[in-house]
Amino acid sequence: MKIVFMGTPDFAVPCLKALAEDNNEISAVFTQPDKPKGRGYTMTPPPVKVTAQSLGLTVYQPETLRDGSALSLLQELAPDMIVVVAYGKILPAEILSLPRFGCVNIHASLLPQYRGAAPIQQAVLDGCSETGVTAQCMDTGIDTGDILMKSVTPIGENETADELHDRLSLLGAELIVKVVHAAQNGTLTREKQDESKATHVGKLTKEMSAIDFSKPAQQVHNLVRGLNSWPSASANLEGRRIKIHRTVLAQGRGEPGQVLSLQPLVVACGEGAVQITELQPEGKKKMDAAAFVNGLHKDSPQGLKFT
Repeated sequence: MKIVFMGTPDFAVPCLKALAEDNNEISAVFTQPDKPKGRGYTMTPPPVKVTAQSLGLTVYQPETLRDGSALSLLQELAPDMIVVVAYGKILPAEILSLPRFGCVNIHASLLPQYRGAAPIQQAVLDGCSETGVTAQCMDTGIDTGDILMKSVTPIGENETADELHDRLSLLGAELIVKVVHAAQNGTLTREKQDESKATHVGKLTKEMSAIDFSKPAQQVHNLVRGLNSWPSASANLEGRRIKIHRTVLAQGRGEPGQVLSLQPLVVACGEGAVQITELQPEGKKKMDAAAFVNGLHKDSPQGLKFT
């Protein structure tokens, strides 16, 4: 099939690779412009561009899709399908209606749940037991298009949003190949989304980071998992801001935030407790809890409290 691929971050890379390996004709790849990164503000290409170039594909990086030039180019390319995975730009209606098999988006949730910007993280924050990826035929709404296919996966008890992100990106790659095959075979079906079940999620913010240890341990654990690796859950201990990257549920009772033990590092919550296994004091690298505790030079948890 003749495909134009649109995507930008790491999440989109497996889909692009899978479509190329499936012997489709990738006539062009659209991705976001290079951006300055790091302390030296070095212009850095997005992951999809790097992958596309390694595959010998033609790359376009338009600043906008709304001035008519992208439409003209796509009309010349005449793709059978446009595949969109975390591209980061809104497609105008005239582009959405261009390919004969439509514009197909891979979204990292089981639509209509978790439409919007951070579906992977929100599923973990909410303590969901499962999630997945959805292939949808895009329309002018945000993640409102007809559902083509879904793939479901459980969420591990201690799985972080970053780990889930990587698994879902691979599931998405498997799913888009199935969609392309079904379109070619004439077996692709469409299902309207149930608007009564729709939920929406916004972007993550740094303001979400602060841990409230008065919440039940499960909610604290979900926050740590859901904000890994950005913006990261955090708390204060003895005047130092500490990012908390990994926890597991633990036994224990005490005043919320109270350190119940040092080896292992267990902290009381409103209900139950969490064991911190990986953290990062401000200005330092990530470390395991044992190394952090050794640096405290304390024999007893007495008086230690996270706030």
